[in-house]
Amino acid sequence: MASNCIIMSDSTCDFSAEMASRLNVVILPFHYVEAGKPDGGLSGNDDLFQSISAHEFYDAIRQGACPMTSQPSQLEYEEAFEKVHATGTPAILFTITSGLSGGYEGAVMALQRFKETHVGENVDIRVVDTSVTSTPMTLFVEQACLLRDEGKTADQIYEWALEARWHLQTLFMVDNLNALHRGGRIPKSVAVIGDALDVKPMLRFNLDGTLAICGVARGRHKGLKKLASYFQKNADLNTYGHVVAIGDADSPADGYAVASSLLADDPELRVLRPTIGPTIGSHVGPGMVSCCFWGEDRRNAKQGGKVRGVREE
Repeated sequence: MASNCIIMSDSTCDFSAEMASRLNVVILPFHYVEAGKPDGGLSGNDDLFQSISAHEFYDAIRQGACPMTSQPSQLEYEEAFEKVHATGTPAILFTITSGLSGGYEGAVMALQRFKETHVGENVDIRVVDTSVTSTPMTLFVEQACLLRDEGKTADQIYEWALEARWHLQTLFMVDNLNALHRGGRIPKSVAVIGDALDVKPMLRFNLDGTLAICGVARGRHKGLKKLASYFQKNADLNTYGHVVAIGDADSPADGYAVASSLLADDPELRVLRPTIGPTIGSHVGPGMVSCCFWGEDRRNAKQGGKVRGVREE
C-alpha cells in the first residue's frame, strides 16, 4: 500500500540508522568540523553514527576536540526536495528548533526557491519547526510516522504537528559545564564554580525553542533522580502514547538507570533510548542525559529565563 505522506527530518532528531530505515524517514544530515586541524580533526556528516561510533565521537571530545556544526546547504535541501517531489507523494520535513539553529529558515528558503523553479507544478511539501531538537524530536518524528502508517494524510499530520509540539515535555542534564560555556550558554565563571561544587544544570526548552536552566542538581546521581521525578509528575500517557524517550550522550548506564527507575513503577511503559547525535553532541559534550515525554500544553506553563542557544558557525 502506497504511503499517504513522506516523512523527512534533519539529523538532529537523533534517530539511529536502523530506526530511520525501519520507519522509512528521509534524513537530511547536518555537518560538523573541527577547524584548524591539518588532518580535519573531528569532522564529518551527521550520518546517525554510521561512519563513527558514538563512543569514538564523544571520546574525541573528552580528549579536547571542539567541533563546530553547520546545517544542510541550500543545494542539499533542494536536492532532497527534488527527490521527494519526483515521487508525487506529499512530504513533511521536521526541523530543529529555530531557537537554536537556522535550519528551519534554511529549509523554508530552499523550498521557496524550489517552488519558483517548478512553477505550475504541485510542490506538495511542508516544513515544520518542531520547537525542540534531539530526544523530544525523536519522539515527535516517531509519532508522525505512526500517524502516517495509520493512514493520516500530509495535511492531517501537519496540523497535528503544529499543535502536538507544545505537548513535548523535556528535561535534560549536562555533565560538563565547560561545554555549556563553549556553546555560549553560561559565563566561564559559572562553569568553574559549578564544576567545583559538582552542580549539574537541568535544562528545558522555552516556547520560542531556546533553552532555559530550570534548576540544578548537586551531583550526577541526584540529577538522574530529578529526570525520573520530572516524568512521574508531568507525564500524560493517554494523549499521544504510553511512551518515554531517554537519551544519552555516551553515558548509556545513566540512561538505563533512569529508564529502569520508570519501568519499575510502570512495566508497561514503552521506552525509547536514542543516542544524542553528533550535531547536538558537539555543543553539549559527553554525559548529557535527557527525559522526554508527552504532557500538558507548555503554553500554559510559566516560562523561565532564556539561555542563549547554539548557532551554527
